[in-house]
Formats: sequence, structure tokens, C-alpha cells
Amino acid sequence: MSILQAAVLGIIQGITEFLPISSSAHLTIIPAFLGWEDPGLSFSAVLHLSTLLTVLIYFRKDLWNIGYGSIDSSRPEESRAESRRVLSAILIGTLPIGILGLTFKHFIEANLRTLQVTSVSLIVLAVLLAVSEKKGTRSKRFADLSFWQLQIIGLAQALALIPGVSRSGVCLTAGLFIALRRDEAAKFAFLLGIPAISAAGLLELLDLWKEGISAEMVTAVIVGSITSFVAGWLAIDGLIRYLKSHSTYVFVYYRVALGIMILGLLFSGYLQ
Repeated sequence: MSILQAAVLGIIQGITEFLPISSSAHLTIIPAFLGWEDPGLSFSAVLHLSTLLTVLIYFRKDLWNIGYGSIDSSRPEESRAESRRVLSAILIGTLPIGILGLTFKHFIEANLRTLQVTSVSLIVLAVLLAVSEKKGTRSKRFADLSFWQLQIIGLAQALALIPGVSRSGVCLTAGLFIALRRDEAAKFAFLLGIPAISAAGLLELLDLWKEGISAEMVTAVIVGSITSFVAGWLAIDGLIRYLKSHSTYVFVYYRVALGIMILGLLFSGYLQ
């Protein structure tokens, strides 16, 4: 992998990890379209750790309030209870994707990382996002939801194991269905993803380390991590600002167009 390829893939990862358009889809599609080798799940996981760092720094105040706020005796009990509820929702909401990810890891890698699956997933999730946009009342903050309502988003997150679905996209869709505001649904999706991204990234990084990392790969990882961090920061900030006053239809149209384009290229034989 060249330095240019690592930088491009890092930018793609940083942007698409947080926009509801699927990072796994783009990290599969773009290398195939450009004739590059699939970077593999291990390299992708390292980039995930870089975007994880973006989330931790960007939402550091929220994380502090949720974590320390749940035990801070100087805060009112109602406030501490709210922090504990959100914290427990994040931790327990991670279990479905963790259990299913470990159970079906090899099956997903062997059978689902295909452009056919990716293209269909892009379109199907786009339809669901459009329905949630139309039906959702967008009247609540995630602090207003019950524990079990928050778990619905956690369960939905497990669908992101399918390439092309998009973790942020499916969490945003589930959030809209249960009346969350768009920007609040996106924010909770980012926070909910912290444990899952951490675990997946560390496991794949361990696999990469066991396989051996060449000097060239170390350089590529560093370059990709830097570009994904910067691109991820811009994507988070831009998306939250955008969703405060705009719908998600632009992402619906993009997903459908991309999915149809991939299917067309597959049927034409341009992509394999």
C-alpha cells in the first residue's frame, strides 16, 4: 500500500464512518473501482481506532458528564440518575453487536464482504432511513428516552455488521423511528459506537500485529490514521450542524444512487 493510498483511505474512513453512507461500503468500493487491493479488515480497524480517538476528543465534555456525572455527589440525584441511565444504555446497547460480531466474524469476512451485498444494503437502509424521516416526530433528546427505547438503537447497531448498512446510518434511522431529533440521534450513535469500535479495532489490531507489520505498513497506518482523524473531526462537526436544520434525504439519495451505480457496474462486468 502506497502512502497516497493510505492517505486517501484514511480520508474516506474519516468521512464515511460518521456520515450515514457506510464506511465499509466505501472502503470496499473505492479500492475496487481504482484497481487497488482490498485494504482488509485489519487496516480498516486501525483507521477505526483513529476515528474513535476523534469521537473521544470531540465529545469529551459529554463523556465526562455521563461518566463522572453518574457518581458526582454534588449533582442532584435526578441528574446523576440520568447520567447512569445513558451510561448503562451505551454499555448494554453494545452487547448485541459484540455478541453477533464475535459469533459471525468469520462468516461475515468470508461471505458478506462483497459488492453485491454492499450495494443491496446501501439501497435497503436508504429506504428505511427515508421512512423514518417521514414518520418520525423528531421531538425528543436522547436524555428524554427510556432505557428500553435507547436499547432499540443498540439492537439496530448490530445490523451494521452487514457491509453497506452503516453503523451511524442504522442508529440514526432507529433514533428517528422512536422520535429522536436528527442531531440527537446522530450524537447518541457516535457515543454508542465507542465500545464497539474500541473492541473491534483492538481485536483486528492484535491480528495485524500477530501477522507482522512491515516498516512500509507502519508508515501507511500512521498516514491513514492522521488523515482519518482530521476528516472524522470535520465529518462529526459538519453532520451535527447540518442535521439541526436539514433532513437526511440527501444521504438517502446518495445511498440509492451509489447502490444502483454499483449494481450497474457489476452487471456490466466493469467490477467483479
